Amino acid sequence: MQYKMLVLDMDDTLLTDDHKISELNKKVLLEAQTKGVYVVLASGRPTSAMTAYAKELELDLNDSYIISFNGAVISQAKDDLVLFEQCLTTAQIHDLYDYSVKMKTHIITYLDGEIISETDSEYIEIEKEITGLPHNKVFSFKDYVGRPAVKCILLEHPDYLKEIEKDLKTEMPHLSIAMSKPFFLEAAQHGIDKAASIKFLAEKLNIHQSEIIAVGNAGNDLTMIEYAGLGVWVDNVTPELRDRANVIVASNNDDGVAEVVQRYILN
Repeated sequence: MQYKMLVLDMDDTLLTDDHKISELNKKVLLEAQTKGVYVVLASGRPTSAMTAYAKELELDLNDSYIISFNGAVISQAKDDLVLFEQCLTTAQIHDLYDYSVKMKTHIITYLDGEIISETDSEYIEIEKEITGLPHNKVFSFKDYVGRPAVKCILLEHPDYLKEIEKDLKTEMPHLSIAMSKPFFLEAAQHGIDKAASIKFLAEKLNIHQSEIIAVGNAGNDLTMIEYAGLGVWVDNVTPELRDRANVIVASNNDDGVAEVVQRYILN
């Protein structure tokens, strides 16, 4: 099989634990692009927290794409042109806020390049570190968030949040719900996930589903892992998901992405 698109989750997949692209991963991804393979970044991150990595991998020079906010936004790497965007309505965001208050979790959303919340949390601090975005702590979340936004995240201790995930899927079946980290439970508009965005891009580029490799590690990657012709987990995958991919490679800290590229693209 000649693969034409390689879709990569970022945190805990492409990136090492210190949020860097290893030299080997970078080398083989640049080589893959010289063979005409589209390398696409697909992350729960905001677009602005992905663009520097996209440029490091020369996605902008190779006419490739960024899938951000867990699939809610698709943009061109070369000029940041948004090809697709789907937001939560204001009412949906307010319902999620009310739910978070009832269930005693923290909640954030994103407006104007800022993380918006009503509270402080160690988990919000992690999101600040990952994204580099400023945190705007507001007096009233619902008063401040008076317009649509791409997604919300509920944040709490992983053991508790796993139970919340089951409940929220029952309470709000009209939304797309997925865990991106053990302490991040993400909510987006119905039908929004990484697989749907990959399908959008593949149709635009005339690439068949069987010609796509997707690599991830967490619950919010599952749809793309199952959609792609070759679905790959890195070894640090969430344990209960290990049997849901075609292949498991080395961990994010051991050049797992490079292993995929070397085995299935360069060879």
